Amino acid sequence: MVSMMTLAISHDRIEETPEAKARWFQSLSLDERMEMFCEITDFILTVNPAIVDIKDAQPVKGRIRVISKT
Repeated sequence: MVSMMTLAISHDRIEETPEAKARWFQSLSLDERMEMFCEITDFILTVNPAIVDIKDAQPVKGRIRVISKT
């Protein structure tokens, strides 16, 4: 399937923020989002095929910060 995504090159750090990436992803059609999801999944399975055998994942201490509203 040929993607309808517009390819562009940018050297602006502002376009690398999580918010900018979210806006870009939200601009994709459902088909384009699914295609991106499948490509990322295929990449992960190529790099680490054993990942599908991992059960009961445990959090890595100190790697993720949970922020709660108090």
